[in-house]
Amino acid sequence: MSRIGNNPVVIPEGVTVEVKDNVITVTGKLGELTQNFNAVDLKVEEGKVIVTRTSDIKDHKAKHGLFRALVNNMIEGVSKGWTKELELVGVGYRASNQGQKLEMALGFSHNIVLSIAPEVSVETVSNKGKNPIIKLTSHDKQLVGQIAAKIRGFRPPEPYKGKGIKFVGEELRRKAGKSA
Repeated sequence: MSRIGNNPVVIPEGVTVEVKDNVITVTGKLGELTQNFNAVDLKVEEGKVIVTRTSDIKDHKAKHGLFRALVNNMIEGVSKGWTKELELVGVGYRASNQGQKLEMALGFSHNIVLSIAPEVSVETVSNKGKNPIIKLTSHDKQLVGQIAAKIRGFRPPEPYKGKGIKFVGEELRRKAGKSA
């Protein structure tokens, strides 16, 4: 019994949901998303999307909650959008963007230039005395998370000084240095 899968997904105003041949299409003011699905049935009734599994096989039970969560993320994405913020902690760490190109100075011998997908809008904020922040915004939660993880992977935060790229609000496990 999937507690998450049994909850219906409410469709807000301005969002349309279509189910056709194992493909769900969600359209809203921020864009359009499609997702293939299997092992579950999706029905649109009275402004809600209801997810039911086709059988009680272990694989179908696992995918019941998964597809409900994916549909919920799609609906929320096309209506409100998703945002991830990354903070660059370290002396001399900088970030700037020209359109969809993000350029970062992370203490390597060269700057890292990353081309961001056109569906994601990127913004850099650099205030004096504060760490630079990279803001990623899109209607696709998976794409925002994937790009944010890729950026973080260039210089993950280390546990001794906390230098590196971290998500805003992320708690790091800090270690004590060697004791004399």
